[in-house]
Amino acid sequence: MALPVLLLLLFITIPFSESKLSMEYYKKTCPDFESIVRDTVSLKQMANPTTAAGTLRLFFHDCMVEGCDASILISSNHINIAERDADINQSLSGDALEVVALAKTALELTCPGIVSCSDILAIATRDLVTMVGGPFYNVRLGRKDGKVSQASRVEANLIRSNRTMEDIINYFAVKGFTIEEMVALSGGHTIGFSHCKEFADRIFNYNRTTPTDPEMYPNFAEGLKKTCTNYQTNTAMSAFNDVITPGKFDNMYFLNLKRGLGLLSSDHALVKDPRTRPFVDLYAADQDAFFKAFAHAMEKLAHQGVKTGRKGEVRHRCDAFNFIQA
Repeated sequence: MALPVLLLLLFITIPFSESKLSMEYYKKTCPDFESIVRDTVSLKQMANPTTAAGTLRLFFHDCMVEGCDASILISSNHINIAERDADINQSLSGDALEVVALAKTALELTCPGIVSCSDILAIATRDLVTMVGGPFYNVRLGRKDGKVSQASRVEANLIRSNRTMEDIINYFAVKGFTIEEMVALSGGHTIGFSHCKEFADRIFNYNRTTPTDPEMYPNFAEGLKKTCTNYQTNTAMSAFNDVITPGKFDNMYFLNLKRGLGLLSSDHALVKDPRTRPFVDLYAADQDAFFKAFAHAMEKLAHQGVKTGRKGEVRHRCDAFNFIQA
């Protein structure tokens, strides 16, 4: 087949909005874009070490609902309940929201009205993952910020950790991700923490005869019970997703799963299901394989439902649309 035909076929397989993204999108209009974001996130991460995990989660929650369009950053007002106020988003990181706002402020002083909040969030996520030891991956730029952010659209587009592995696999498949990509993205739980209510059933109410999941490492389970004793009255109570190296992006999460140290029911299910277990074994044995798969999956995630051209806007502030909602 002739080369021009091959190139044409390759272009046809790339969504039109994605094809408009470019590594050098801001080269002329805001050449210091990436260095400004990098400096901002570095200072924030040093001051608040949970920022990286919070920003990674924020990015995922953004991309999986309306696409990677920064709709998660919009604040609610008297006429609209925005995404960030949906129940599943109540525990999103304030530090993650703040680091994007700080970067936006710095960029508006240097190149006003040029850089979208969605591109800031995409680059900030990559830089923070790299800062805590994770893989570097390319982020193509040129996203526009979305003009819709509604809490009512969130629940159907995000999967909860207590769902079955069948449901989780199907959810990711609908979003265009393979099982391997889903397991790799789950490896993001190698940093950060989860609130006790997300895994309380595993340690207090597993079933009628056994209050604690018997497949959870006993000492780990007892430690979680002590940590989460008053979780119903103190909803801020939480535990690290990776109890061994909670602040380092590595493959310890997968090693933990094989030891009964998975925190969420969805984490533990990865090591039990024959469709996902081979990837858990692979990533536990080979960190380079995990990093390569994670980088690929994150590049793919960053292209979910992107808006370009007139389908979006470059917000003046990341928490508000440029127009007044009717």
